[in-house]
Amino acid sequence: MKQVQHKPSEVNAVEGQVIVDGPDGIAYAMTPEAATRTSARLLTEAARAKGQAAQQHATGVKRAH
Repeated sequence: MKQVQHKPSEVNAVEGQVIVDGPDGIAYAMTPEAATRTSARLLTEAARAKGQAAQQHATGVKRAH
């Protein structure tokens, strides 16, 4: 499993591109279209992960991926 990051990435629009500057020096550029689709996926999966965490907390059981 990859290392879980607790600090959110910085995001900026620069010259028609979306620049993501994440932890540990990770940085990349996306088109506005790719950024829009990625943001929707992030919101969906973040909500799903919160539900999983709440369920794990309530039952005391960790589930495999």
